[in-house]
Amino acid sequence: MNSSPIPVTPVRRNRWFERLIAIIVALNFILVLFDLSYIPWRDFYLHEFPQIVQFYDPYKGIEPHRETQYYLQQVDRLEQQVLLTGVVSGETEVYLEQLRDLSHHLIEDNPFALASKSGALEKMKNALRDRTHERSAHVAFDRFWSQEHLQAMGWESEINFFEADIRPLIETNYYRGLDINGHFIDRFWQIDLPFVILFALEFLSRTFYLSRTRSHLSWFDAMARRWYDLPLLFPVWRGLRVLPMAIRFHQSGLVNLESVRMQFNHDIAVGFAQELTEVVGVQMIDQMQSSIRRGDLLRWLLHPETRRPYVNINNTNEVSAIATRLVNLSVYNVFPQIQPDVEALIQHSIRTTLIQSPAYQQLQNVPGVSHLPQQLAENLAKNLYQTIYQILTAGLEDPELAELNRRLAKNFGKALEGELEKPQHQNEIQSLLIDLLEEIKINYVKNLTLEGMERSLDESEKLHKLTNYKS
Repeated sequence: MNSSPIPVTPVRRNRWFERLIAIIVALNFILVLFDLSYIPWRDFYLHEFPQIVQFYDPYKGIEPHRETQYYLQQVDRLEQQVLLTGVVSGETEVYLEQLRDLSHHLIEDNPFALASKSGALEKMKNALRDRTHERSAHVAFDRFWSQEHLQAMGWESEINFFEADIRPLIETNYYRGLDINGHFIDRFWQIDLPFVILFALEFLSRTFYLSRTRSHLSWFDAMARRWYDLPLLFPVWRGLRVLPMAIRFHQSGLVNLESVRMQFNHDIAVGFAQELTEVVGVQMIDQMQSSIRRGDLLRWLLHPETRRPYVNINNTNEVSAIATRLVNLSVYNVFPQIQPDVEALIQHSIRTTLIQSPAYQQLQNVPGVSHLPQQLAENLAKNLYQTIYQILTAGLEDPELAELNRRLAKNFGKALEGELEKPQHQNEIQSLLIDLLEEIKINYVKNLTLEGMERSLDESEKLHKLTNYKS
C-alpha cells in the first residue's frame, strides 16, 4: 500500500528555511566571536584546549618564536644531561652556561614584545628574583642556572619550579607574521568565505523574489529593505552581524524580541524628539531675535502695507468677530448674573469710604439717622451699577458711540505708532524683547528634560494603543 507523503505548506516550509538560515547565521557569528577573542584569550586556549591552538594558530599567522623556543629546547637538553651525568659535571655546566647567556638575551632583547607579552617576561623576572633572593634579574638568572644553586636547593625542586612557573610563561610567546601591507596575517576569511557565499546567494535570491512578487518594488528597493543583511556579505566589521542574527531569530520565531524592539524605538524617539524640539525652539527664537534686531517686527506692526496679503477663507475678520461676540456675551448674559456680586463690591467700597469720614462718626451719635449711611451705600451701589450697565448697553446699541470708540482707538493707535517710531523707544523695546526671548530660550527651551520627553512619548504610546484597541 503506497502512502503519499504529508504535504508541507509553503508557509511552514518557508518558516523552516528561515530558521535554518538563522541558525547558520548564529553559527557564523559564534565563529566571528571566537576569532575576535582568539588573540586576547590565546593563553587560556593554550593551557585548556591545546588542540584548538594547534589547529587555529596557522589561520592567524602564528608560529613558535625561535628564540624562546630554543630556550625551552636547551632546558630539555639540560634535563636529559642531568639524568646522564648529574648536576655537577662538565657537560652539564656547558648547558648551564648557554642558558645563562640565553637568559641575558631574553632580558635585553625582549622577544615577547612583538606578541604584546612583555608582562610574561616581567613575571618571569619577578619569580626568579623571589626564588634566588636577588634584586637584579640578570644576577637572578645567573644564580638560578648555576651548579651551586641547583645542588644546594635540589635539582628536582628547582626544575619542578621552572616547569610549573616559568615554562608556561615562555610558552605563551609566539611570532606572528606580517602581510605585504604591514598588517598581521589573518586567514579567517578562508573560514568565513563559504558562509559569505551562502549569505550572498540567499540575499540575492530573496531580494529578487521579493521584487518579482511585489510590482511596486525594484530589485534595488528590495535590497534596500534588507539593509540589515549587509554585514553578512562583507569581511569587515564582522561584529555587526549580531544585528542580522537577532532580526532573523525574531522573524523566524526562534526568539521573541518585540519588547526589545519597542524599547529600542522608544529610546531612539526620546533622544531624537528632545534634540529636535530643542533645535527647533532655539532656531525659532533666534530668528525672532534677528527679526527684532533688524526692525522687521516694528515695521510689520507700524506699516501694514508691507505685510504679505492675508488669505481670508470666509470674508470674515475672525478676531473682530470673536471680540464682538465676547463683549455681547459679557454685557447681555454674564453681567446680569453677577449683578449682586458687583453691587456688593461697590457697596463695600462706598461703606468703607464713609466709615473713614468724620461726618459718618458724628451721624452715628444722632438718633434716627444712624442707619442712613448703610441705606445710602446700598442705593448708590444699585444706581452706580445700573448706570454702568446702561452705558455699556447703550455703547453697543448706539452707532454714534461706536463711532466715537472707533475714532478713539484709531487716534490712540496713531499716537502710539508715532511714539514707537522714535529711535529711543524702538531701541529700548527691541532690547527688552530680545532679552525676554533669550530668557525663554535659556529657562524653557534649553532645559527640556529627558523625563519630560519620555512622559510625552509614554502618553503618545498609550493613546496609540487605545486607538488601536477601539479600532
